[in-house]
Parts: sequence; C-alpha cells; structure tokens
Amino acid sequence: MEPLTAEELAALRAISTPTVCNAVETFDVRPRNQGFMDSTITCRFPELGPAIGYAVTAKISAAEPPGVEMPHAEVWAEFARLPKPWLVVIEDLEYPNPVGSFWGEVNASVYKALGAVGTVTNGGVRDLPEVRPTGFQFFSSCVLVSHAYVHVVEYGGPVAVGGLTVRPGDLLHGDEHGVTSIPLEIARDIPQASQAIEMAERRLIDYARSPACTPERLADMYARVD
Repeated sequence: MEPLTAEELAALRAISTPTVCNAVETFDVRPRNQGFMDSTITCRFPELGPAIGYAVTAKISAAEPPGVEMPHAEVWAEFARLPKPWLVVIEDLEYPNPVGSFWGEVNASVYKALGAVGTVTNGGVRDLPEVRPTGFQFFSSCVLVSHAYVHVVEYGGPVAVGGLTVRPGDLLHGDEHGVTSIPLEIARDIPQASQAIEMAERRLIDYARSPACTPERLADMYARVD
C-alpha cells in the first residue's frame, strides 16, 4: 500500500485522537476495545496537538551496561526502510520500573533530523523544557532524571507499549488523550468519517443545549448518534 501523501497526513493530523477512534469504529474492522494504548501512556506536550506517523520500533534496557554496543547507524538504516514521518515506538524492558531514559534533548534532536515527529514509549523521557520548543512530541509512562546505561537491545520487530502491540509501519495517531493505531486500509477514509460523526454529534449537542430540548426527542437523537 502506498504511503499517505503529505495532504492526507495533514488531514488526519487535524483530527483529535478520540474522534479518530470514533471514526475507526464505523468501519467495523476491529473490536471497539482494541487498537489503542492504555492510560499508562501520557502525552507530555499536549499543547503541540495531534501527532501522526509510521511506527519504527526498538527495545531498550538501562539497568546494566550493554555487552555489545549496537551502532546507531545500524538502527537508523533499518528505520530508513519505512515511510516518514516516523513515530519512534520504544519498549523499555525495565517497565514498569524504568531506570534510564533513552529520550532527552539529544535524541529528540537527532531523531527529528532523521524524520521522526515524536516518540511513544513505556519508558521515561527527560529534558522537557529543552525538547518542548522543538515540537518533537513525547508520549511516555513516566519522566526520568538519568539515562543510566540505556542502550538499544533489539530493533525492527513488534513491541508492546501501553497494552498495544505495535509493528513497524503501523500508522499511529496521538494527542493529549493518548495514542491509537489507524488500520492502513481505512486511513484515507478517516477524515470523511470523522466529519460525518462530528456533524451528527454537533446536532445532538446543540439540541441538548437548546430551550426546546425534550427527553423524548433527545433520546431519539442520542440513539442515532450512538
């Protein structure tokens, strides 16, 4: 499947992540309780708005020094096989008690230069005041003070973050509410579906706030939206 165009990505970025979830439901391609990360993953820069990107994946550890240091260029070469923009999804093998952060001002700057728009990790992040102005988005389980012995253990395979298994090339969308995946086969149809949902919800909301609102009519309109 061809990667989304810049215009198609921009259309998805203009939608909130809850609305994206609502739109995905209308295609009945997966159960409603699947396909998104749980509340252990927090957006650190909600003011930046939605982020969208293709997943590139790795696993890290920080509790002990690495036996063999994995070259960064080797990891980057694997990531370069996938379309951009990237969301770098990192599974911290020390979770739920991460020790050292892979993400700070240095790696945020490096990965932004390589084509990433942010990271999603069950580990920690740091250097928040320095990273925030760059526009590089952080989704993480915690904030950490040190990088300890952080190093990449594996890359380019499935990872488990926030209760969601993410594979390289998955399309992810996240904002202040959390992170969801968008099935690639319906990604181009999400903006139109989102618009239809928002129009139906707006009619219900406007009616609920009007002096003419009655429980009977409200119940009928609510059933149509649901």
